[in-house]
Amino acid sequence: MTRPTLTQSSGPAYTRILGIGGVRGDRVVTNDEIAGPIDSSDEWIRQRTGIVTRTRAAADVDVVDLAEGAARAAIEHAGLQPADVDAVIVATTTYFHQTPSAAALLADRLGAVPAAAYDLSAACAGYAYGIGQADALVRAGAAQHVLVVGAEKMSDFVDPTDRSISFLLGDGAGAVVVGASDTPGIGPTVWGSAGQGHLIKQTASWKEAFEQGAEWPTLRQEGASVFKWAVWQMAPIAEKALAAAGVTVDDLDAFIPHQANMRIIDQMVKQLHLPERVVIGRDIADTGNTSAASIPLAAERLLREGQVTSGALALQIGFGAGLVYAAQVVVLP
Repeated sequence: MTRPTLTQSSGPAYTRILGIGGVRGDRVVTNDEIAGPIDSSDEWIRQRTGIVTRTRAAADVDVVDLAEGAARAAIEHAGLQPADVDAVIVATTTYFHQTPSAAALLADRLGAVPAAAYDLSAACAGYAYGIGQADALVRAGAAQHVLVVGAEKMSDFVDPTDRSISFLLGDGAGAVVVGASDTPGIGPTVWGSAGQGHLIKQTASWKEAFEQGAEWPTLRQEGASVFKWAVWQMAPIAEKALAAAGVTVDDLDAFIPHQANMRIIDQMVKQLHLPERVVIGRDIADTGNTSAASIPLAAERLLREGQVTSGALALQIGFGAGLVYAAQVVVLP
């Protein structure tokens, strides 16, 4: 019996980000509000993190609500309709339901059905992971327009008395649409994992919380170890992403790292020897650390405020719990 030869799909040679949108929590939380329960001060938080305020969402707002606002803005910016989206990826670690996925609900709300839809759990690297997947899906011919959303409601996982991470966290969502391009708009993704999952983790599993009566699971981190890892290990990953894209720091217009901590951002800038003219994403100062949402929110802000223009070349890198990381060079929409 002669077996048939399978047909495989193929797509365009290049992709780019077509549109971008962002939504932040509607409540501004000051350092003074955070400081009391952790026996701290506005000055201590600013010195340690560079954060002046962070945005958090109301109790009745969830991850899908945040994602919807960002997604609609990104689709409109791309000049598309929701029906043009044929794949939806939501990077999140703070959506409470195992099923259906946030992505499936988002696709339904947007009117993007029957788009493929799935959630991606890579913590603060989730958005950069999603860009790598969207690029591959379009170039493989598996999708034409991929909506990538980083959406987090970190405030649902905050222990107000925890001094390791609670004062860092904010809520928000950033979204982009990835589609075909005549020229390269997304460089190769350099990604991986580093083990050491204990450095940033949830305090208890949901099974433990329900069956053993544990307290509501919240986030903890070993701050000093995470700081050292991010500063010394992530700059080389960023350099690999530059090399993979065939560019150098002198070609960059912007550097948009995960908004983990202003001190980490500053140290990475030094490690990479970025020229002074390169614009640095520093959205953390008044948005806080929004995990998977932080890179697209920082990029959206740079564009909205005119700090960079359409077509700017940006290096972006996400890193966080797992520990996991991903970086790529992109042309901004």
